[in-house]
Amino acid sequence: MTPAHAASAPPNRISKLFGTDVPVVLGPFGGVSSVALTAAVSDGGGLGSYGLYGYGAEAIRNTAAELRAATPKPFALNLWIPTGDETTSLPRQDFDTYVETLRPYFDEVGLPLPEMPDRYLPDYDEQVEATLEARPAVVSFVFGVPSPELVEEAHRRGIVVVGTATTVAEAVALEAGGVDAVVASGMESGGHRVSFLKPAEQSLVGTFALVPQVRDAVGIPVIAAGGIADRRGYAAATALGADGVQVGSAFLATRESAAVPEYRAVLHSPAAGETVLTRTLSGRLARGIPNRIITELSTTGEIAPFPVQNWLTGRFRPQAAAQGNTELMSLWAGQAASLIRHESAADVMAELLASSPVL
Repeated sequence: MTPAHAASAPPNRISKLFGTDVPVVLGPFGGVSSVALTAAVSDGGGLGSYGLYGYGAEAIRNTAAELRAATPKPFALNLWIPTGDETTSLPRQDFDTYVETLRPYFDEVGLPLPEMPDRYLPDYDEQVEATLEARPAVVSFVFGVPSPELVEEAHRRGIVVVGTATTVAEAVALEAGGVDAVVASGMESGGHRVSFLKPAEQSLVGTFALVPQVRDAVGIPVIAAGGIADRRGYAAATALGADGVQVGSAFLATRESAAVPEYRAVLHSPAAGETVLTRTLSGRLARGIPNRIITELSTTGEIAPFPVQNWLTGRFRPQAAAQGNTELMSLWAGQAASLIRHESAADVMAELLASSPVL
């Protein structure tokens, strides 16, 4: 539901750009996005987002259709831009070595070892084509600057384009590339660090240092992300110049998300107060709650490059989730996860906006 005071408040730049009632964006989750949560945030006056990592063209079309059936409000679809460092093939011997390292986890969940696939990721151009055909209100990108041709075509179809930056230089590059708004993603954010101009380890700027610098460096609207879970984070972000906020972990912990109950229980537990940056589960740096698999793989030294590692662990992680085995899952979460209090998307939205004079 839309907050009662939203209707009488003048919309800010993000609300105008997205056609929403409030400048709150759901963080797109690659792997645990759900139609129910995306629709709930959009119906609540914000911008629901759905992460399309690993989705082929047909799955994208089907997901967009499900979202349209679930909500009449604007929503965003999110894509990962290839950075050029993705491993597209491996020698059989290397593949077998990486699989053997992970054998204990396949055995634990009762799955056979996987065969080497023809490819580890869907074709990006096909993803883009299907996403543009779906005509979401917004298409957002991580890991780079979308091509000029893509931005132009999105605009021709009436689609707003959003990029994601982890440094000021990335925000400047995105503005130069023609995007309509930029997400300033601080190192507090859960999930993958989406840096693209320098290695992620060299791009670890905190949200509340990053936001005002990005605000000073670009003219397009800025959305703060990372370390925002309640009204205090929202107020701080807007005080530093953000036009809106993007929230992940607090929404991920709600019953509308695709996270299994055991994952949500961890997010609501004291364990959420400790997160680490790790490459163990995907081959790229990401922030999550430490568990046994992160601890064990951190000591083996046998981590496959991205996206091979993500594909391999992605063979057993869903089965672990189905079994409620949080020790073998990716428990992505941000540094504000210990502030999580609510179990419904509507309550999270109400909390974020509770003391906000800026809508």
